[in-house]
Amino acid sequence: MKPSIPKGTRDFGAEEMARRNYIFDTIRESFRLFGFQPIETPAMENLSTLMGKYGEEGDKLLFKILNSGDFLKKADRGLIDAGDVVHLTPQLCEKGLRYDLTVPFARYVVQHRNELQMPFKRYQIQPVWRADRPQKGRYREFYQCDADVVGSDSLINEIELLQLIDDVFRKLNIRIIIKLNNRKVLAGIAELIGAPDKIIDITVAIDKLDKIGTEKVNEELAERGLSPEAIAALQPLLNISGTVDERLDQLSTILGHIEAGAAGVRELRTVIEGTRNLGLRAELDLDVSLARGLNYYTGTIIEVKAADVSIGSITGGGRYDNLTGVFGMPGLSGVGISFGADRIYDVLNTLEMYPDETRCATRVMFTNFGAEESGRAMQLVKELRNAGIAAEIYPDNAKMKKQMGYADAKHIPFVAIIGESELANGTVTIKNMQSGEQKAVPAQDITKELL
Repeated sequence: MKPSIPKGTRDFGAEEMARRNYIFDTIRESFRLFGFQPIETPAMENLSTLMGKYGEEGDKLLFKILNSGDFLKKADRGLIDAGDVVHLTPQLCEKGLRYDLTVPFARYVVQHRNELQMPFKRYQIQPVWRADRPQKGRYREFYQCDADVVGSDSLINEIELLQLIDDVFRKLNIRIIIKLNNRKVLAGIAELIGAPDKIIDITVAIDKLDKIGTEKVNEELAERGLSPEAIAALQPLLNISGTVDERLDQLSTILGHIEAGAAGVRELRTVIEGTRNLGLRAELDLDVSLARGLNYYTGTIIEVKAADVSIGSITGGGRYDNLTGVFGMPGLSGVGISFGADRIYDVLNTLEMYPDETRCATRVMFTNFGAEESGRAMQLVKELRNAGIAAEIYPDNAKMKKQMGYADAKHIPFVAIIGESELANGTVTIKNMQSGEQKAVPAQDITKELL
């Protein structure tokens, strides 16, 4: 039987990892630039930490981990015989793989609250797991790159996060559209159509508007118990048009008499105007259907899409006013974003927009034509490495063609040749692998030449 990996997971070779590290390093650089500090949390959390935080659909996508040893020992035999998986699972599994980085972060904040300076700005770059159906741009194991601020209600944080998003994608040279909404606007809409108790059902359904269209969304709303009158009343709100300012004005008119809706519109105005005052390379859009389907958002909702590649959301986030409340620390407001590194990787692959240096870390390879030549080469390799230049030596005394083929296959831009004549003259012949040009330089000048 041939070895394989689970569906929805991937291996990454050296060149792929160089590209991925380019993405991670770019995001990490921006996180630090904006004052965020790194933390890490375990790959697995107690299921009690994870369950009930992502809604019914999210709970189904949690990977559960069987208890160690005889995991059937404490299980109810009646449930086993009845095949009652729902009630049996908590008896067999006490832990699960994390679904995202936000809920573990909330747990971290509560557990370490006495050690943290508020507001606390953290970033986290780690893998997460979802038992989802694998498809293009959707994986069961993928990395998230999160930045969150907790302990502050200020909308300056939202404006800063939008600037951070713009900074990352400017550096990656990806054109993006940032979509904004506010959960209070959605709550106001639910109240307006006479279905405030259906806010979760409404948001889960309309969040799929881009994917399945209005007709299917309306069918799902009906299945979730909304009356035909409520569904009909919702349609004009989902189809408001015009510029961002015109749509804000329409929302203000429609929701102005509803406290939650009016507050949501005011917050959207503040964030949008504050962002415009600072300037933004990205396109900023208002999308009333945007809900992101997660129960913990309470204010601003953010979603980012690539302008030139159809792949779904590549960054998302929002304001959550009481996520830590479920862990016994109520009233702590936070706002955060998450970069989908795997989808960003796919976007850059599609657009072929990686810098040349991501193809290979090594800048120069020294040839090996014998003990004396390789000994001198190794001295120069050490000198170059001390100067911060990635260098390596071909380990075997092989034919020139084989050594050059190795350098070419690894996309190494320069080959340094030391043969008998170079040893005698105290020189090194440097070959530019792209142009084919060769140049003899004094050995002592090689660092300067390659810099």
